[in-house]
Amino acid sequence: MPRTIQQKATFRVSPDVLFELYLNSRQHSAATGAKATMTWKVGGTFTAHAGHLRGRNLAIVPKRLIVQSWRATNWKKHDLDSVLTLVFSRVRDGGQVAMVHANVPDAHAASITRGWKDYYWDRWRAYLRRR
Repeated sequence: MPRTIQQKATFRVSPDVLFELYLNSRQHSAATGAKATMTWKVGGTFTAHAGHLRGRNLAIVPKRLIVQSWRATNWKKHDLDSVLTLVFSRVRDGGQVAMVHANVPDAHAASITRGWKDYYWDRWRAYLRRR
């Protein structure tokens, strides 16, 4: 049965910086350590982690919200696309990303849950410290 993953990550930069970090191909690639081709257009397609992840932008509210269909190349054909929602907000001393990743195939839920922390939030913190 598909799973829903929910996480929040707080950073010492503004939510605007975090929004740009996710949607800017160069920054996304540099921060995660893997090639990404992102787009700012609703309906536009993207890839991340050297093509292992791909999807389409379903909704974008500049500097506030990103909603994407999202799937990995190792998912089974019958697995539906998942839906990723990222909400960017201001918090004391910085910004926060609230993430809801719905319809994640059960077989991949544990690794994707770890992956968000290991390949996004931790790497974003390291990248932002170097800037």
